Amino acid sequence: MSVHPVPTGLRVVLSDINAKVVQSWLGAFADSPDVEIVKGSIINQQVDAWVSPTNSHGAMNGGVDAAIKRHLGAGIQLRVQRAIRDRFGGSLPIGSAVCVPSGAANPKFLISTPTMQQSVENVRETLNVALACAAAFQAVHMQNQREPGSIASVALVGMGAATGKVPPQVCANLMWAGYTLFHDYAFDDYDELRSTVTGQLGDIETRPVHQRVRISPPATRRSRH
Repeated sequence: MSVHPVPTGLRVVLSDINAKVVQSWLGAFADSPDVEIVKGSIINQQVDAWVSPTNSHGAMNGGVDAAIKRHLGAGIQLRVQRAIRDRFGGSLPIGSAVCVPSGAANPKFLISTPTMQQSVENVRETLNVALACAAAFQAVHMQNQREPGSIASVALVGMGAATGKVPPQVCANLMWAGYTLFHDYAFDDYDELRSTVTGQLGDIETRPVHQRVRISPPATRRSRH
């Protein structure tokens, strides 16, 4: 499978109410001036798409998912779960995402990507944050392939840092890894993305907690540069 060049120009906003997550982002994304970092609710971000960390069944009954469902209405969960059923047989694998119309003017789209299989799960010892973040950005790319320019801006929260119990610094570093992968590459499908991420981050537990790891596609892939 080929890796297509990724167009630049996507506005990325990282927004969370957790001050420790925000501080960790400031360190991890220090050399990414194009990324906006905000302390506050994602609900207040004026962008084309919000990214919500969910579970594999798209049950929006806790955390950011629940706040978004309250804001957008119960119909958003129905659209997310219908997309999961139609495209993934009812269970969304970690390292995949669905992008659905929100039914609102802001945002136009909701991207749901699982950080855990069940509604409450400790994922601090997993690669789920990197997989979910990379999948969210892959969903942006795929939506823009279908409708060019439909997502020009996106907001994300600290993935797995609340219910998932992922330490803020680990969360920030893994999200940086997912972001930089999107910035340089786009895959044909989620299977290829998952195998690339897990293949390169499989030894993450042996690395220092503050170390950022840039994910690169296999040597046979071509970058946008």
